[in-house]
Amino acid sequence: MQKLHFPTYSFRFKNSENKPYIFDEIRKKFIVLTPEEWVRQNTIQYLLQEKKYPKSHINVEKLVKVNDIKKRYDIVIFKPNGEILLLVECKAPEIKIAQETFDQIAQYNLVLKADYLMVTNGLNHYFCQMDFENEKYLFLKELPSLAL
Repeated sequence: MQKLHFPTYSFRFKNSENKPYIFDEIRKKFIVLTPEEWVRQNTIQYLLQEKKYPKSHINVEKLVKVNDIKKRYDIVIFKPNGEILLLVECKAPEIKIAQETFDQIAQYNLVLKADYLMVTNGLNHYFCQMDFENEKYLFLKELPSLAL
């Protein structure tokens, strides 16, 4: 798989029916290894190993209803009180991150109300802090390592 702008992590792989799979330690199962999944798995390791978020607070690929339409978020990190600290949107490396990507995650966040947003294609990472009062997001240089 393509080298991403993350530290190098070790992963478990397998092949089945001529398809590569990668083990997702959050979902505790092997997932078909697509370019987007490669970004998602590297992002999960980044959140676990670099930012020290506890595994028990991370949720991956769950349904969320946005304007009565079922959508799927990539990664969410919960606070101990059940509120959402961080919402992550992952794209495949060949997908350029554009305004539509930020519009997509902002739409999800109308429902989820995360304090922080991260958008990544594995090559470029964007971090934002929500300003709900003024209905906008503020770009950050780095995602905070927050003590939960």
